[in-house]
Amino acid sequence: MGGVHHHHRRAEGWLSIWVVSGWLCLLVNAQMKIPPETVQGWANIFADQITALAAKYSGGPLLQKKLKDVEAIVKIEDIDGRELVKDFADEIERMLGSKMKSVKRLADTAEDADYYHDFNATLEFDYYNSMLINSADDEGNFIELGGEFPLEENEHFNKMLVNTIQSDIQVPTNVYNKDPDILNGVYMSEALNDVFVSNFQKDPTLTWQYFGSSTGFFRVYPGIKWTPDANGVVNFDCRNRNWYIQAATSPKDIIIVVDISGSMKGLKLTIAKHTINTILDTLGENDFVNVIAYTDYVRYVEPCFKGTLVQADLDNREHFKLLVNELHVKGEGKVHKAMKEAFKILSDASTKSQGSLCNQAIMLITDGAMEDFQEVFQEYNWPEKKVRVFTYLIGRDMTFASNVKWIACNNKGYYTHINTLADVQENVMEYLHVLSRPMVIDHDHDIIWTEAYMDTVLFNTMAHSLLLMTSVAMPVFSKKKETLSHGILLGVVGTDIPLVEVMKLAPRYKLGPHGYAFLITNNGYILAHPDLRPLYKDEKKRLKPKPNYNSVDLAEAEWEDTEEILRTSMVKGETGTLTLDVRASVDNAKRPLYLKNDYYYTTIDDTPFSFGMVLTRGHGQYMFFGNVSVEEGLHDLAQPDLSIAEEWTYCETDIDPDHRKLTQMQAVLKYLTGKDPDLECDEMLLQQLLFDAVVTAPMEAYWTAMMMDAGGVEAGIETAFLGTRSGLLRVARYAGVEQRVAKKFLTPIDKKNLFTVDHFPDWYRIAAESTPGRFLFYMPQEEDNKGERIIIAITAATVTSGKRTAIAAAIGVQMSVLSLQSRLLSIAIQPADMDCSNVEGVCPLRCDSYELGCYILDHNGFIVISKEKNDIGKFFGEVDGSVMAQLIKGGLYKKVLLYDYQAMCKTHHGHSSDARPLLSPFYGLAAVIKWFMSHFMMFMLEFNFCGLWHSDHVADAKSVYHSGHKAKKVEIIQPCNTEYPGFMYDSTISETNSIIKCGRCQKMFVVQAIRNTNLVMVVLQADCDCSRQYGPIPLTPKEVKYNATVKCNRMKSQKIRRRPESCHAYHPHENAKDCGGACEISISIALLLASLVTSLALR
Repeated sequence: MGGVHHHHRRAEGWLSIWVVSGWLCLLVNAQMKIPPETVQGWANIFADQITALAAKYSGGPLLQKKLKDVEAIVKIEDIDGRELVKDFADEIERMLGSKMKSVKRLADTAEDADYYHDFNATLEFDYYNSMLINSADDEGNFIELGGEFPLEENEHFNKMLVNTIQSDIQVPTNVYNKDPDILNGVYMSEALNDVFVSNFQKDPTLTWQYFGSSTGFFRVYPGIKWTPDANGVVNFDCRNRNWYIQAATSPKDIIIVVDISGSMKGLKLTIAKHTINTILDTLGENDFVNVIAYTDYVRYVEPCFKGTLVQADLDNREHFKLLVNELHVKGEGKVHKAMKEAFKILSDASTKSQGSLCNQAIMLITDGAMEDFQEVFQEYNWPEKKVRVFTYLIGRDMTFASNVKWIACNNKGYYTHINTLADVQENVMEYLHVLSRPMVIDHDHDIIWTEAYMDTVLFNTMAHSLLLMTSVAMPVFSKKKETLSHGILLGVVGTDIPLVEVMKLAPRYKLGPHGYAFLITNNGYILAHPDLRPLYKDEKKRLKPKPNYNSVDLAEAEWEDTEEILRTSMVKGETGTLTLDVRASVDNAKRPLYLKNDYYYTTIDDTPFSFGMVLTRGHGQYMFFGNVSVEEGLHDLAQPDLSIAEEWTYCETDIDPDHRKLTQMQAVLKYLTGKDPDLECDEMLLQQLLFDAVVTAPMEAYWTAMMMDAGGVEAGIETAFLGTRSGLLRVARYAGVEQRVAKKFLTPIDKKNLFTVDHFPDWYRIAAESTPGRFLFYMPQEEDNKGERIIIAITAATVTSGKRTAIAAAIGVQMSVLSLQSRLLSIAIQPADMDCSNVEGVCPLRCDSYELGCYILDHNGFIVISKEKNDIGKFFGEVDGSVMAQLIKGGLYKKVLLYDYQAMCKTHHGHSSDARPLLSPFYGLAAVIKWFMSHFMMFMLEFNFCGLWHSDHVADAKSVYHSGHKAKKVEIIQPCNTEYPGFMYDSTISETNSIIKCGRCQKMFVVQAIRNTNLVMVVLQADCDCSRQYGPIPLTPKEVKYNATVKCNRMKSQKIRRRPESCHAYHPHENAKDCGGACEISISIALLLASLVTSLALR
């Protein structure tokens, strides 16, 4: 279609029909002629003006000349990806190794302290309770357990008030804080204080260190003041945190079997549901699960999972919880059928090498009314007793307690009686201590690393892809000989590691503008990846974690790897490389880029993690070096227009407390001037920074001269700027902040246009993909299209040495839209004195007349200039579908399909997860109340301080609970997969024109590429409305819908995963006689009272 001019003869027949309207119709239907040569003339003048403007005010040609001048001293080297990935992995290994050593020291100290401590039932000990510290009575005296505990703000701990001299103790509200077990444990674990402090001195990058005791208290360093919820309740219990559970037990396959016969009605069923949810909360991504309900027949809670085990990741756990809420009672209970089914699932899993291949257990939740239940255990579980059976007797009635206890005691399990909702937590925890026995007797200290979880304190402070943390933890055992066969777990010690600190060990500058590093778990889930988006905005525009934020699979971020070769190799712990052609995107994912990426990956030894990195072919393969003296560089670094990437690590400021207040620039200057030789700095990065400072120094004088120019700065020119590969940024403001349209551009909140820890600025990445020296014009795309109406003109500056060309910098100018719009309107006018005698339609043509529509589009089809203010920034297809359809059909704009596997979609029904429609009708109001009871406290706590010791079971997008009110259709937001189009201009086509037939009129349009830019001029007949024949072409993402079968298969599918190496499921010396029941459990009166109060409050 390029350059072909379509001439359509005007239809003659309409005159005879529309006699009545006469000349009026003649006017409306007269075919407008838009001469392509006129448009070409306009486009050429506009091209020359805007490219001259961009070159003049950015100073791009000068920078390129300065780089050319230094090419003689520049050395360009190939980046060896295989070496680099190994170096990065070794650094990460060293860092994580030092954390493991710290945790090992804590475990050894705790075990020794316990060994030499004799239990004292009458011990009195006034410890620092984190709820009560610094609290005084009416007379001004410190209350018991609430002594004076100095706190001060600390940069390293997110500016929280902490005490780095000692730890303090948190006790959940439902645990009596002066129980003898608690007092003895707290007294014994005082020994950890010195180790906490010395660990922190040895490794100042450590964050929180802690000991979670099996009795329920939590010792945390540095000490803090713990804030309860509005009701004064602290629900945080360290024993149901992922790090505690994972360290205390080996991987497990769990079948939860719940009795829903008629006798389980009312409060019993509510307690049973809460028990199931609590058990689900004790599972992690290395565990497998299914839930079966039984009456006189067996019913899978999720029919899709019939006969199989599914991974207990966050997604599946939440899915089960919602379905469990739907259970209703009926009929009589036949337990043997359900147990038979459960044994069969576990046996099949072992035979087929599925599931965890470690511990297997059945959790039976019932009120005990059952018959003929013994044979099923003899047939399927004896004599080996490979499957442990834990039983939970629900309700006050003890009539059938002996049955329920018999099942547990004869199958190496544990029996508990759950009377009220308040009893659930404590009783469910018991099974973990039983499962930990073989490991304790073996005395095997397996170090565990948790899946990613969110540190809510950092929510609004940093890149969302790096909000997550991981914990390293280790179990603490009793070494006392007399209790060895009981396998007593004392608790778990651990520390948190912000993943941003890990990823800083793979610095951005070594990976190029499009390169990046990422980290995944043995299950293929992402720990860190620049495309990971764990948060979403709810209907009130508040940031919240997605319900599946920590179970995003690598295949969902690297979706171009359709065969999952990368994922499979990494999960298997292999080292290797892979090349892929990928569709990347920038500018809020609205602008597609075609890149060829080389992936390099390897494993991180002694952890379940694999590390990968990407280098982009072309400029991403090179790094260049040029020497300048420190003195010369220092002089230029000190210029006021220069700043450096505050999120990058030029110098390590987090090791020495004296350095924590320094900005990166202050640290660099101190180091280079020799004022602080103790600073650890990145020599290679500093060398690049000094070189860049010197080469770009002339730009400051150039921009200043432009500002001082006698003729003044042209209207609408606001900011000149440049960025280099070393994170250096120079900014010159041509207009004062009051006059600027772009108030936000290149300020600290403008993250997408700055060098951050996980990406280069958008303008740098866009420039990197365009021809150096040629300016690319675009308007930044905001999510809601309500951003600042600004235009950025950007170009890349390069250095060449031999056959290699590397990108050294991107340089540009930012201007207001209005300045370019007025230019266009003053150019796009035919002369007033032209001869119009032979011209049909409007003459002379002017872009500012209502008959003509004039648009300037960029290479992705977004409107950069239009007379209609509201159209600016929109995709042209949304404004004029008829012309855009022709441009796509003619190949001028090529469609690029992009996918988002981490999207959140609004749906109009009461179902809340990807899989919800597989089953269940509406979720009733009762479900809301039950959920509220069981989760609200947890939720409040989670978003308070304790994000630090993650509860990943607060999946906040549970907007499903908005449903129910009279079964109204409610709009909820839930995870989904979407596809959406992007468009790219084919620069080989320079012009085209055509006529579109639209009912009563025909619409002419002319398209002309604007030379030496990425822009296109579109001039069209504005008074011919084609919207009936051609709808708009939006870029709105469409949800990828799956039918029930496909959806079921997706949820069930077991992707390749690497099992944790150690497994402790059996030990011949285990004392299985300790299997629960009142005779085995002694409860202090005080604890009983505390539980009673809590249970009454909860009822």
